[in-house]
Amino acid sequence: MPYANSNGVRLYYEEAGKGVPIVFVHEFSGDLRSWEPQMRHFSRRYRCVAFNARGYPPSDVPASPSKYSHVTATDDIANVMRRLGIGRAHVIGCSMGAYATLQFGLRYPRRALSLTVIGAGAGSDPAKRAQFLRNRAAIERLFREQGMKAVARVLQRAPHRVQLSIKDPRGFREFWEHFVEGSALGHALTLRGVQSRRPTIYSLGERFARMKVPTHIVVGDEDDGALGPGLFLKRVCPAARLTVVRATGHLVSVEEPDYFNRITEDFLNLVDSGQWRPRDPRSLKKSTMAKRT
Repeated sequence: MPYANSNGVRLYYEEAGKGVPIVFVHEFSGDLRSWEPQMRHFSRRYRCVAFNARGYPPSDVPASPSKYSHVTATDDIANVMRRLGIGRAHVIGCSMGAYATLQFGLRYPRRALSLTVIGAGAGSDPAKRAQFLRNRAAIERLFREQGMKAVARVLQRAPHRVQLSIKDPRGFREFWEHFVEGSALGHALTLRGVQSRRPTIYSLGERFARMKVPTHIVVGDEDDGALGPGLFLKRVCPAARLTVVRATGHLVSVEEPDYFNRITEDFLNLVDSGQWRPRDPRSLKKSTMAKRT
């Protein structure tokens, strides 16, 4: 199996195709297999790399909580690229992976050709932050006490995940079959170290306002936890474009793979051909700008 070493932790990866590199970063409930429709599509023209985060076998599952953080998750992207000799890449992330993708744009802007960010921002709403943290703590306990299958029964009923069960019951079943193969310890530590301790999207407004990496924000219109942060990113970051996908929940790339591939290919073509442009300052009005905190 191919592995990249990231500060002593082995990260399993797969790659396909040749050309300009794309690195895919998965969400909390998925793994690199979640990107299979994208790996098949984009590897016809691009060098595609997908990897399992730390805590997700066959990547290593460190037992120490100190080995898990949003900073570490961002460094893992850079270290996978370094192992594969990739200087710059388009980075595409979903949910937890979308947050790491945004952080990559902030911390490694010279290594990012573009950022595609799907469903970022869970836990960012100040009015719901305390409840989000309580929910994360409860799910962490469930991982430790009852394991993957018990958590799957809870997560698959989440309001922003039922859309996949309606559109693609077979794909929904396969997604959760993959999930229960994972590590309960790895998921519990990821919840504690990454999801519960990362800064909210809203708290990073001033940094996003200075970010110049071409960015495509993608959010389903039935993903309530990501709609607000997605609109915030569009308003505060001149480098960002926003696509809201109708009748779609959290996993846009899984729910609507053909549509996602099409709009992403259009975005990457703009960047690769030099036709992408940041937002024209004349389109900005103080009355429509989000507060930068």
